[in-house]
Amino acid sequence: MKINSDDILGASILIVDDQEANVLLLAEILHDAGYENVASTTDPHAVCELYRKNCYDLILLDLKMPGMDGFQVMEALKETETDGYLPVLVITALQELKLRALGAGAKDFISKPFDLVEVNTRIHNMLEVRLLYKQLEHHSHELETLALHDALTGLPNRRLLVDRLSLSMAHAHRNGLPMAVIYLDLDDFKLINDTLGHDAGDKLLNMVAARLVAAVRQEDTVARLSGDEYVIALWEYSHDEDLAKLAAKVLQAVSQPYDIQGHSVVITASVGVGIYPIHGEDVETLMKNADLALYEAKRTGKNSYRIASGTLPLPFAH
Repeated sequence: MKINSDDILGASILIVDDQEANVLLLAEILHDAGYENVASTTDPHAVCELYRKNCYDLILLDLKMPGMDGFQVMEALKETETDGYLPVLVITALQELKLRALGAGAKDFISKPFDLVEVNTRIHNMLEVRLLYKQLEHHSHELETLALHDALTGLPNRRLLVDRLSLSMAHAHRNGLPMAVIYLDLDDFKLINDTLGHDAGDKLLNMVAARLVAAVRQEDTVARLSGDEYVIALWEYSHDEDLAKLAAKVLQAVSQPYDIQGHSVVITASVGVGIYPIHGEDVETLMKNADLALYEAKRTGKNSYRIASGTLPLPFAH
């Protein structure tokens, strides 16, 4: 991770001072130093709303203001700043207020009257730290996303699926309603890789993912486990007919032709369905029984679905 001078000069800065002359002086200092994104206000009551809208990288905050002083502004900002980092550099002529300001959450201070070298150095240093902090936060978020999502399709992976299933099962238990797991595997997917190549296979996996997401409700979860295996966790359903119709809808959606690298590709799927609590009262058992039903569907002809534990297909079976 590295912050360069362009990053620092492009950072967003808010000047807060009730004295217009001080605002103009600081703005001139910043512009002369090359900062490109500088805003200001003489109204301390407006700071929180401005920060909510613009998420400034740095706030230059005067401490002595009538009606609402800098300490009150910082307390209000703490309620707005959700990540716990207060990007405030306070401005004061009073030595005794500097330590108090740092204790209140400010990251540094600038003394009045302004010393040009001090102002530029403290602003530069604080922005460098702030931007590194944001970069690290973004990197951590990316790592968390990668840990919970499939790298190819962006769908939830097994880890996130298990969490979602646990929530769905707890919800179903509380409300006395069934929920279900639909386990799906593409039929003869290896032929696509062997004939068209792995790039075409990856594109097909992404297109299947998109169709599955479009086929289910927003509250349901579509996950990719590995290879050409997908799982749909249904939040809840009311009637067996609804589950049967969805299984048929999924099979029909997958089996429509795909345009890949100028080729019209047709592939089908086999589906196994596990119903909570009939086929499992915990995630592992429910998933295992749905997987067994999937292989029964494959064994008996593919492009079809089966319900777990040898249950006969519901009406509307494909």
